[in-house]
Amino acid sequence: MAGSPTARRRRLSIELKKLREKSAFTCAHVGEALDWSGSKVNRMETGSGRVQPSDIDALCRFYGTTDELREFLKSLAREAKTRGWWQVHGSGVPEWFNIYIGLEQEASTFRQYQCELIPGLMQTEAYACELHKTGAHMTREDIAKAVRVRMERQALLTRDGAPDSWFIVNEGALRKVIGDRVLMREQLERVLHVTELPSVTLQILPFDSGTHPATGSFTMLGFPDQEDPDLVYRDGITDAVYLEGEHHVREYTRAFDGLRAAALSPQRSAHLINSVLKEHTR
Repeated sequence: MAGSPTARRRRLSIELKKLREKSAFTCAHVGEALDWSGSKVNRMETGSGRVQPSDIDALCRFYGTTDELREFLKSLAREAKTRGWWQVHGSGVPEWFNIYIGLEQEASTFRQYQCELIPGLMQTEAYACELHKTGAHMTREDIAKAVRVRMERQALLTRDGAPDSWFIVNEGALRKVIGDRVLMREQLERVLHVTELPSVTLQILPFDSGTHPATGSFTMLGFPDQEDPDLVYRDGITDAVYLEGEHHVREYTRAFDGLRAAALSPQRSAHLINSVLKEHTR
C-alpha cells in the first residue's frame, strides 16, 4: 500500500474509478442510485474531494465488492486524511506543491530535466534561499519554511530504497550565478557530491547539443505498485500540471530519452562541472 497521504488518496481515486468503469456506470448513474450528485462521484474519482469510510460502504454495497476490498478501500480513505511531514510548515509550502511532495515521497523512479536551475534535490540551503527570495512577496518566515522543506526532501536520495534517480541539467544552470561565485562554488561541489550516490545519475546538456525535444523543465515519477500509473509533473509560478494519461507519459518518456542521447555522459558531465567550478574559483 502507498505510504504518503497523497499517494493513498491517488490510489483510492484510481480504485474507485476502476470499480465504476468495470460496472459500466457513469458518475451520474452512481450518484442517482446513492442519492448523491454525479459531481460528488467525480470528485472522489479525481482525488479532489474527501472520501469518508461511510461513502466507501455505500459504494461497495452498490458495486457488490468483497468485504476484503471494502476494508482495503476504507483504510485508504482513513489514512488519506493524515498529514504528511511537509504539511506542518503551512504557508511555506503551497497546496499545489503539497500534492507533488506526497507523490515524490512514494516514487520508485525519478526522471527530471532542468533547463534553468540546479535540481531542488541537489540544492544547497543558500542556493534555495536565494531562489525563494524572488518569490511572490514571501515573508522571511515563509522563505525559511520553504527552504527547510526542500532540504528535508533531499533525504529521499539517501534513504533505504532510494528511487532510481536520473537528472538531466542544461549547462546554463551551471553557469548562471545565483547569489555570488562563492555560493555557486559550494553549490557545484554539492552537485558533484550527490552524483556519487549509487541511485543517482546526472547528465549535463551542453550548449552545443543542438535541438532537442523538450521546451521546459519537467519531472517524471514512477511508482512501485503497477496499479499506480506513472505521471508527469510540470510546475509554474502559481500552479502545477499533472499528466497521467498513457499518451502524455509516452511522449515525455520519448523526450527524456532524446535528452539523454543529446547530453554528455555522466563522466564527461562531471568533467564539465569541475571545469565550471574552477571558473567560479578564480
